[in-house]
Amino acid sequence: MEGVSFLVILFVTMPLKYLLQMPGPNYFFGMAHGLLFVLYVVAVMLVKMEQDWGIKKTSLALLASVIPFGTFWADHKLFKPAAN
Repeated sequence: MEGVSFLVILFVTMPLKYLLQMPGPNYFFGMAHGLLFVLYVVAVMLVKMEQDWGIKKTSLALLASVIPFGTFWADHKLFKPAAN
């Protein structure tokens, strides 16, 4: 959800705000994205402790939250359990 909210801000509400002078949607989605971002960081840190992730995996998971489409990559590459 954090990744989707980031993309909505970048590709929908920011153009509305700056091209059409409609700041309302950006305010609403910005607040929602801020909450989801904090929850994502907390979730990554909890999983880091529970799964004993190293600094590299944790850093990649956190970095993914600030790169467009990054959380989708992280979901596919970092968060899937290893096949036995």
